[in-house]
Amino acid sequence: MANSTGNIRVASVQWRADRLADKAQFYELVEYYVRAAEDYGSDFVVFPELFTLCVLSPESVMGPKEVAARSHEHTREFCERMEALAQSCRINIVAGSHLTVDSDGVARNTSYVFLRDGSVHGRDKLHPTPTEDSTWNVRGGAAADIIQTDCGPIGVMICYDSEFPELARHLIDQGARILFVPYCTDTAHGHLRVRYCCHARTVENQCYVVTSGITGNFHNVPEQFGNFAQSAILTPSDLPFARDGIAAEASENVEMIIYADLDLSALDWARQEGSVRNLGDRRHDLYSVEWKR
Repeated sequence: MANSTGNIRVASVQWRADRLADKAQFYELVEYYVRAAEDYGSDFVVFPELFTLCVLSPESVMGPKEVAARSHEHTREFCERMEALAQSCRINIVAGSHLTVDSDGVARNTSYVFLRDGSVHGRDKLHPTPTEDSTWNVRGGAAADIIQTDCGPIGVMICYDSEFPELARHLIDQGARILFVPYCTDTAHGHLRVRYCCHARTVENQCYVVTSGITGNFHNVPEQFGNFAQSAILTPSDLPFARDGIAAEASENVEMIIYADLDLSALDWARQEGSVRNLGDRRHDLYSVEWKR
């Protein structure tokens, strides 16, 4: 088992959305990838944003305002299955994101994180896209906190969240050194916005960022006509890391899983002795960001 100062092995699943015969097939695919990550000795496995919409694929075409409610109907079963899988495989699962509806009837885009110690954590997307807002009535969350794991604190930013540098800095300032970014983008433009921003976050914060994207299409979900993905495990740009800052990268729009070993001590070195020291060289005397909890 990894600790907060050594090597951590991460796995990122690039998932293909497709028509499934039933929800059992969805859970069989999820278990397949989790057990593959387990077999390779991974500490974390991450899935894409909204990949749970695949559990709805055997159902009829739905109206825009139905999407979150029909997704939420599967929340309990999804959480129970993933919690059990995390414990049985002894792996931490960043389970992409899932549309939920809270007790007040408000829709959220929620990332559940299932730790191998049996604990479950939920993090809502803070910045819904215009489509999520206007078409599905999804609202942004109200808090952005790290999650304590047996590999140290981590942060989760769901897709569009990664395009806001103050959020990543807020998570880093709480101690996170790995940020997980499940995403779902329907064009290469959208994918590249996420990718470029995630790479920028590694430079600004001298941290690792793990992205997990979805390809294929949700045939029965309004406004989801197709998806573009090239998932990656990204590093800072300095001497202990790969020259291009890419520890691992998936092929475009191919269902697959990628792996990388992330050395947390290399981050410590970069922050203290690197060619540039972005975190330490901030001008707190000139600017600061206050976050309201």
